[in-house]
Amino acid sequence: MGHLAMLGAAAFWGLIGPVSRLAFQEGLAPLEVAFFRALLAYPLFLAHAAFRHELRFRPKDLRTFLPFGLVGITLFYGAYQMAIRFGGAALAAILLYTAPVWVALLSPFVLGERLTFPRGLAVALSLLGVVLVSHPGEAQFHPLGLGFGLLAGFSYALYYLWGKRALLRHPIPLVFSYALPAGILTLLPFVEFHPKSGMAWGALLFLAVFSTYGAYTLYFAGLRRLPATQAVILATLEPGVAALVAHFWWKETLTATASLGAALIVAGAILGNLRVQGPCS
Repeated sequence: MGHLAMLGAAAFWGLIGPVSRLAFQEGLAPLEVAFFRALLAYPLFLAHAAFRHELRFRPKDLRTFLPFGLVGITLFYGAYQMAIRFGGAALAAILLYTAPVWVALLSPFVLGERLTFPRGLAVALSLLGVVLVSHPGEAQFHPLGLGFGLLAGFSYALYYLWGKRALLRHPIPLVFSYALPAGILTLLPFVEFHPKSGMAWGALLFLAVFSTYGAYTLYFAGLRRLPATQAVILATLEPGVAALVAHFWWKETLTATASLGAALIVAGAILGNLRVQGPCS
């Protein structure tokens, strides 16, 4: 069951890009998609926490929940949607996996952890991978896609570093019950709302129900049942799912050079992630 839960989480996260592209095609803007992804997922986490009698709150927890919401929802969700819009679903998912590199670089300053040889190697592999996927000759390459993709990876790294205490000390439904409103309210001033077709609402609901609430729930269910190393490797199937679905649905392609770069980034993510078991997208 642990393997199935982790595979399900990776698949749902991998579908964020392709399904978001459907929302864009229906006339929605990236930050609008990020906003509704969070807004529609919020009642699910709230109901889950209430059902399990976990809706407790202490004022001092604001120091954890508010930064977690601002970084993990506002910045992360927004940057990831912008990366999908300008770089495509496959490239966005690949660049998201630079997060362990950012964690490795920031950990000595934030957590007091030294940069070990395996983490240093992970940084080197990922940086080389970024150079290859952003090669000027790559088809469909857009500088904003690269920039927002790296920002998504960076913000996810902060998401982990800031949220580590919350994720370890509090149940996941409780964390998101308080972090999501902070992110939603901060995103709101930047959202331009558009008329929505039934297809657009379907895409938004899928992102909220399956790629947010469902994926996080499955991920942590799998993490409780699997060794951390297995969980990390299974979770890195996410960019593979994104690239495969984007290829067949949206005709996105990666050249041989970009594919090699993607493989190096994922290898770096696995190596750097062996001691970083935070959730992903």
